[in-house]
Amino acid sequence: MSRRHAHVVHLDEVEPVDNPHGKFAPRERYLAEAAGGHQLGCSFVELPPGAAAWPFHCHYANEEAIYVLSGTGTARIGDARIAIAAGDYLALPAGQGTAHQTINTGTEPLRYLCCSTMVPTDVIGYPDSGKLGLSASEAAARRFAAPGAPRQLSRATASPTGMERTDDPPASARRAPGRGRRRR
Repeated sequence: MSRRHAHVVHLDEVEPVDNPHGKFAPRERYLAEAAGGHQLGCSFVELPPGAAAWPFHCHYANEEAIYVLSGTGTARIGDARIAIAAGDYLALPAGQGTAHQTINTGTEPLRYLCCSTMVPTDVIGYPDSGKLGLSASEAAARRFAAPGAPRQLSRATASPTGMERTDDPPASARRAPGRGRRRR
């Protein structure tokens, strides 16, 4: 099937990506990426009944928004729990006060669009567990990494003793010190 335009994509043209992890089970279609978007992300998200999309979290750099297309659920935003249904729009500005989570509390799949700014480097807070996540696009990682540093960033967890590394980059992403060039 040929595309009508490089920046126009139909939902059916984008392969679904299942991201199950315990009670978190979003199925996503990365619409903005498929249509060539760079600074604004948009995903079609589908949650089965009883599932949550992600842990309760907040972004410190990126702003998100959700528009509910069908189904019913609960949105946790800060200390509140709000019933959501088709036609609801949720604005989720960056910051701890708008930590959020979507949960399908209905009997049908919960379907929504999740839009986000695409700031390449972000810190994600997980208030329920007290953890912090660090993320950077590959381009940002290349720009800011020291020569010889791993090309993939590791996750870090905040703890009473400071930041602890919770995973190592795969061996294929590591370079020997002094190898490779600095990219700008």
